[in-house]
Amino acid sequence: MMAMKFVDAHIHLSDEEYAGVVDEVLAEAKNSGLVALVSNSMDLKTCQGTLELTKRHPGIVYAAFGIHPLTVEDLQDDELDKVSQLISAQRGNEALVALGEIGLDSKYMDMWDKQVKVFDLMLRLAEKLSLPAIIHSRGTTVQVIDMLPSYKLKKVLLHWFSNPISAIGKSVERGYYITEGPPTIYSNVIREVVKNVPLTNLLTETDGPVRFFKKPFEGKRTTPSFIPAVIAAFAEIKKISVEEVAEQILENFQNFFNVTRVL
Repeated sequence: MMAMKFVDAHIHLSDEEYAGVVDEVLAEAKNSGLVALVSNSMDLKTCQGTLELTKRHPGIVYAAFGIHPLTVEDLQDDELDKVSQLISAQRGNEALVALGEIGLDSKYMDMWDKQVKVFDLMLRLAEKLSLPAIIHSRGTTVQVIDMLPSYKLKKVLLHWFSNPISAIGKSVERGYYITEGPPTIYSNVIREVVKNVPLTNLLTETDGPVRFFKKPFEGKRTTPSFIPAVIAAFAEIKKISVEEVAEQILENFQNFFNVTRVL
């Protein structure tokens, strides 16, 4: 039997928490069967860091560039322009596979108007460059899903979707993908999402360096080596084999990000 191949569609490998340990993290991930990951960005600095990682680790680290709603408060116009210019300049780079992480977050309502402005600009850039969008929608999923048809987007990935379950039907109908990670193992809410999303619309993620404080991840550094456990949880929920889930998730990754080298 061929060894299973795993993918992490959403991690922040250019985050300062991974500084100095990227090689170690990737070696551990490869030993677990990981064949590709998408490193998401938050601001100009992490976009530049992600770009460097794709050069150092070609064929396994792919890039998503964008402005996260968390960073909007301190965002200067020139930084927004520089991120947009970097994305446009790198459009021909095969390592750039999406815009992300972009979106809206209800936790930062005091800067809501600026969030919407930045999100709109990022979505228009995704539309213009025909790049998939990786979207953060904590507490804003309904608003985000209502906004998206206003843009001609190539593909949409709703990262760490948790609620409402009622929005899943519309999302799947439009062809959106949904990523879930380690909470699939212990969260009834996330397990319900996985149960209701067709396997052909699912992807696996870790969202590292976010730490998961429940077992079996308590106290551990978040790395893509967690993905096999996520795949096993998907298989348990879907009542199919781990091999079948891993194969479909790999195919989904290739289809969504237009990446074929992981074969």
